[in-house]
Amino acid sequence: MSLLQIDSSPLADASASRQLTAAIVEAIRSRRPEIKFVHRDLAANPPAHLDGTVLAGRFVEADKLTDAQKAEAALSEELLSEFEAAEIIVLGAPMYNFSIPSQLKAWIDRIAQAGRTFRYTENGPEGLAGGKTVIIASTRGGLYSEGPAAAMDHQEAYLKTVLGFLGITDVRFIRAERLNMGADLRTGAIKTALDAVESILPGKLAA
Repeated sequence: MSLLQIDSSPLADASASRQLTAAIVEAIRSRRPEIKFVHRDLAANPPAHLDGTVLAGRFVEADKLTDAQKAEAALSEELLSEFEAAEIIVLGAPMYNFSIPSQLKAWIDRIAQAGRTFRYTENGPEGLAGGKTVIIASTRGGLYSEGPAAAMDHQEAYLKTVLGFLGITDVRFIRAERLNMGADLRTGAIKTALDAVESILPGKLAA
């Protein structure tokens, strides 16, 4: 069994999503100390966004790539291989302007590759990355799970959609909302999310 932790918040120790991903990973590793573990910090080492240099690695023959293109192709392969190898992915995803951090989107653009994590068929696209469990630590400054602002949620809805496109149907959320609506609400939301960690773990972790 293998575990991949992805963090995307640039707020370091002040990040609520990092606090939640750390708690989830600790709970998993305490049950399976032998589990192979990889941590990818997208804020500390953000992948470049898609451009001609990045995309060249997918569409240009290897012997025609420049050194810069080869480096980007190697990074894409590294990120994709980590994703493909992981059976459990713990994903830290704060809401930024109703969506996700751009560095997390850049990671998704690297792993969503036709022929590797999905393919096109005569009946439409087919995900090739099924069988994984993804646990998403979702953090929001306001209240978006219900009420008038629910229509503005392009964070959780997008993540569930793109993961489903890749064939992943076991997507679980731990959510902390209203983090910017007062200290008491923030403390309570994080505590509630942390208390929910045990209940969100997949059954495959049972002894």
